[in-house]
Amino acid sequence: MARWRKACAALAEQSARWQAKVVKPQIRTLEGAVEVYTPERCYITELANTPADPAASIALARVVAGITTRWHRLVDTTERYVIIEGRGRVEVGDLAPREVGAGDVVIIPPLCRQRITNVGKQDLTFLAICTPRFEQHNYEELENP
Repeated sequence: MARWRKACAALAEQSARWQAKVVKPQIRTLEGAVEVYTPERCYITELANTPADPAASIALARVVAGITTRWHRLVDTTERYVIIEGRGRVEVGDLAPREVGAGDVVIIPPLCRQRITNVGKQDLTFLAICTPRFEQHNYEELENP
């Protein structure tokens, strides 16, 4: 019986440690979020990017008309662009440049060079979803300033 109690106590302790690492339910809104202009030549609003949820991050990106973001790549991170509105021309790795619009998804593997141009008259907005979550030290600039 003592052995069973000890095993149950160890299991309870392990379960408590696991639950502490589990992401808690929450709802985040754009209200109060801060949009930041980056050296990459686009605006970024972090929607979800915390060490408490290391599996993924989500940012809202905005590129104004006529602007091309800087060539860059991410180390150890896969990025997905989910185009919300506007028209863009995306350049990823060795693929030919391709126009994208609302509903299109661009998948960018780690270490793959990338940039996007707003070819429309309105802002190009998209979600940038990274797995694992985006961390600045994984960003590599591929152009000279």
